[in-house]
Amino acid sequence: MYQPLADKIRPKTLDDVVGQQHLLGKNGLLRRVIESGSIPNLIFYGPSGVGKTTVASIIAKQTDRKLYHLNATTAGIADIKAIIDELDTFLTPNGALVYLDEIQYFNKKQQQSLLECIEDGSVTLIASTTENPYFYIYNALLSRCTVFEFKSLSAADVERGIRNALKKLSESESQPVVMDEDACAYLAESAGGDLRKALGCLDFAVTAAPITENCKRVTLEMIQQVTK
Repeated sequence: MYQPLADKIRPKTLDDVVGQQHLLGKNGLLRRVIESGSIPNLIFYGPSGVGKTTVASIIAKQTDRKLYHLNATTAGIADIKAIIDELDTFLTPNGALVYLDEIQYFNKKQQQSLLECIEDGSVTLIASTTENPYFYIYNALLSRCTVFEFKSLSAADVERGIRNALKKLSESESQPVVMDEDACAYLAESAGGDLRKALGCLDFAVTAAPITENCKRVTLEMIQQVTK
C-alpha cells in the first residue's frame, strides 16, 4: 500500500516541526500548552501543508490519548457516535483525541453533535480548517475552543523540510538520495509555502530518479517536470 512521503516521515516531536515558531517556538503559547499536558479543545486555522495534522498527532502521542482522525468531507454524525460508544472502554483508557480535518464542511447539526462528546472532557477536539473559523464554525462550538492560526511556510522553512526528508530517505532507501542545490531551492520556492506539496513532488522525483554512482540523484530538470 502506497504511503505518501509526508505521512511516512511525519515529525514525532515539536522540535522537528518546520515553521510556526510564533506558536511552537521556545516561548510559543501553543507549545507551552502542549507541554503542560492539559490540552483544551483547539481549532487550527491556516493553509494546507503547514503542519496542522502533524501537531495534532504529536499532541495525541504526548498525552497518551487514542487519536481518531476524521475528515469532514467524508465523516458524519455516525462517526462521532461511534467514538462516543468507545469511551470508557479498554480502547480509550486515557480518553480520546478527535482530530477533525476540514471542519468547515460539517453543517450546523453535525457540528452540534460534537458538543456531546467534548462537554465532559473525555474527548478533546482538535479541528482544522483552511477557512476563517469565525465564519464557518457554529458559535456554541467555537466558544468551547481556542483558535490558533498557522501561517504559510517560508521558502526557507520548506527547504528545511525537504532536507530533513532527503536525510530520512537516504537512511531508508537501498541507495543514498542526493538532490542538486538548485533543484532543492527551486522546489522550496515553487511549493508556495505548502510542505506537503513539496514532499509529494520530491517523492515522485525520487521514485523516478536513475541510480548513478551508487546513489539516486534528483536534478533541477526533474523537479521542474514534476512541478509544472
